[in-house]
Amino acid sequence: GAAVASAGAQSGDGPVRCEIRSSVAGGMVSLQGVVESDTAVSGSYRFHVESAAGSGSSTIRQGGGFSAGPGTPAVLSQVMLGANGIYDAVLTLDADGISLECADRVGGQT
Repeated sequence: GAAVASAGAQSGDGPVRCEIRSSVAGGMVSLQGVVESDTAVSGSYRFHVESAAGSGSSTIRQGGGFSAGPGTPAVLSQVMLGANGIYDAVLTLDADGISLECADRVGGQT
């Protein structure tokens, strides 16, 4: 099947930014929690994905420590789910005294 990519939700233009990226291929939706920074940064993240509609019910929670360098997006977490569902994804970052949250609703493609 054809692949569809989406930029997803972004946290803005600050020195540390988070993003939820989604893509659909082969009947699956891939969700990635991504951090970008203007300088070297380290901290912790939480990635929470919950089904909002569609067949079945899923709740996925991932998290841990991370470090990212300047100018290179770092994928912190990735999940693969059925593309027929609709999912609410939230990425929360705590890094060098900065707290960020990105949220997006994705899915529903068949």
